[in-house]
Amino acid sequence: MPTKTTVSELSRWFIEKLPYDVVCINRSGHIVFANESLCNSLGYSREEMEQLTMFDINPGLTAEKWDRHWEIVRQKGVDNFKTTHRKKKGETYIVEVFSLFFSNNRKNLICAIVRDITESNFYKTILEETEKAVKVGGWKWNLEDGTIIASEEALRIFGLKDAENLLPSRIISHFADQALAKDILRRAVQEGKPYDLNLQIRDSGRQLKWVRCMGKPVLKNGKTEKLLGTYQDITQQKEQELSLQLSDEIINRAKDLIYLIDEHGRFVRFNDSVLRELGYSREEFSRMSIFGLDVNMTPELWRRHWAEILEKRSFTFERTSVRKDRTQMPIEVTVNHLRFNNQDLNCAIVRDITERKKRELALVEALNEIRELKQQVEAENEYLQEEINRDYHFESIICKSPEYAKVLQQAVQVAPTDTTVLITGESGTGKELLARGIHESSHRKERPLIKVNCAALPKALIESELFGHRKGAFTGAIADKTGKFELADKGTLFLDEIGELPLELQPKLLRVLQEGEFDRLGDTATTRVDVRIIAATNRDLELMVKDGAFREDLYYRLHVFPIHSIPLRERREDIPLLAQYFLEKYAAKAGKDFRRISRKAMDSLLQYNFPGNIRELENLIERAVILERGPTLSPGPWMPANKPGAAPREKLMTFEEVQREHILKALFQTGWRVSGKKGAARILGLKDKTLFAKMNKLGIRKEDYLRR
Repeated sequence: MPTKTTVSELSRWFIEKLPYDVVCINRSGHIVFANESLCNSLGYSREEMEQLTMFDINPGLTAEKWDRHWEIVRQKGVDNFKTTHRKKKGETYIVEVFSLFFSNNRKNLICAIVRDITESNFYKTILEETEKAVKVGGWKWNLEDGTIIASEEALRIFGLKDAENLLPSRIISHFADQALAKDILRRAVQEGKPYDLNLQIRDSGRQLKWVRCMGKPVLKNGKTEKLLGTYQDITQQKEQELSLQLSDEIINRAKDLIYLIDEHGRFVRFNDSVLRELGYSREEFSRMSIFGLDVNMTPELWRRHWAEILEKRSFTFERTSVRKDRTQMPIEVTVNHLRFNNQDLNCAIVRDITERKKRELALVEALNEIRELKQQVEAENEYLQEEINRDYHFESIICKSPEYAKVLQQAVQVAPTDTTVLITGESGTGKELLARGIHESSHRKERPLIKVNCAALPKALIESELFGHRKGAFTGAIADKTGKFELADKGTLFLDEIGELPLELQPKLLRVLQEGEFDRLGDTATTRVDVRIIAATNRDLELMVKDGAFREDLYYRLHVFPIHSIPLRERREDIPLLAQYFLEKYAAKAGKDFRRISRKAMDSLLQYNFPGNIRELENLIERAVILERGPTLSPGPWMPANKPGAAPREKLMTFEEVQREHILKALFQTGWRVSGKKGAARILGLKDKTLFAKMNKLGIRKEDYLRR
């Protein structure tokens, strides 16, 4: 329990009579004396007070804060601050404290005078919060003694701490237009003229603001004695105002006609393009309605149109508008329903489509010209077909059959382009020859055709083979290696057996196809190339995509122009030509005099299914030349024989595939006419709606086949 400090009777009497709460506290924070006024304020008896510490009556006080306060008072001798005290019953109130340091009987004490400022602080807080809410700060300048007082908000607007910095001589430098600021203050002081205007300032942090500056002189004997004023931060309002001005400027500069129409067809607002394009003055158009602008509009038609606006909210249509000079203007109108200020409005955006209509007319004329040219192209294609059949080859390709001539025609069509080609078909059907023919017929023929067999390379080496590597990129990389893509730059790269490409390398190939660039192994720089890709496969890539063994995006990137190389059994007309070609080729190599193939041997060849296709035929003839004697090649042990059950089985189609093929045959027969007596529905014995439904389900669209 703390020792009580003795004070003189006179001092005690004086302290008791003071109209303030007085308390004495020792170093540990214990209360050693409290006058009657403080006891009454807190609701404690004097005996209870002397059992308490400052931590009991100041809820926010901590030991650290108390130590810091004690040192401040000890060193300075005095301290003044505001805090919160708590009464015996728990209520809190705001106080202002004046602390003094002194020693009594060699004991150091703090004597504090406490004043309740709850009410005055409450109203001050309300005033300050109000100023902050509306961002208005007040100030008063006394011209007689040159003093100025200002609210905290006035200082905050300028980023200042001292009211003296708001004096005219100092505050002028904050204004963007200093000359104007000087002039209004001069007039207020010298002529007693009040002012109210918006000016731009820079606060102490160099941040730009818009401030409403108001000043009112207080006159005495005709001279300005004081100047009362306010500063209001209106930056946000000014920015909104400028934003609205910008929006108006953008709308007025828009080439499209924009106007708002009310329920009665009156124009509520419109942009400058309306006046510019239609030829009206602003006063003239302000008096108009939709009925004067659209000569075909009637009150009944407008009511139906307005109901459609309310229902659909937004839609587009085409009409013809009339200018002031009565010339017509084809327009496209997009209407948008707006609800503003409890009123339904139609925001119409109108576009002059005169040029578009001209282009559409020119397109119709061009289509007619194309239709005429189509007949000429068809005749030329027929001639080309005859030429292919007559020459029997596309470069080194031997061909007589009409089926394979169609394959060659596709190759001829795609060769001059840079389009990616995917050649599919069984092994031995001559996919590489097709690729070489496409390359030799392209503008890249002066550059090499680089071939990569994806199935013949180990997976660990495919990336290096395709894209190359830097020395040290991996174990065994003892020197830089140029990849096939770089070798084929400006030329053609033939990727044989593309279905064997590892899944992890497919994204890198896709990147080259899409962007023409790749990264060599161990290289930090990206390499760009200009390469045409021709890929070939004997696998079903679509099935591989479904099984997750081939990327779908890579498949569609390769499948830009597919060519299917048909097997030899589907082009039997070419077997005699090919057999004779191979006979002459290997006879010359073997030094034998073979000139022809006997009819019996040829009949046997024509009856054979050739599962190995052209490659198998070539091997048979080479073996025959070795075993037989000329000049006529007759049947012998080299002859192939169809094994029982070896004939290829026809692949059965699904029920949907059968339906699709049957419907397509009927549509091609009727020229894609579905309905009517000569329509496909009548041929198939179906109702028109039923056939349309089946076509939709099976994905049969006329435009897809016309495009082909």
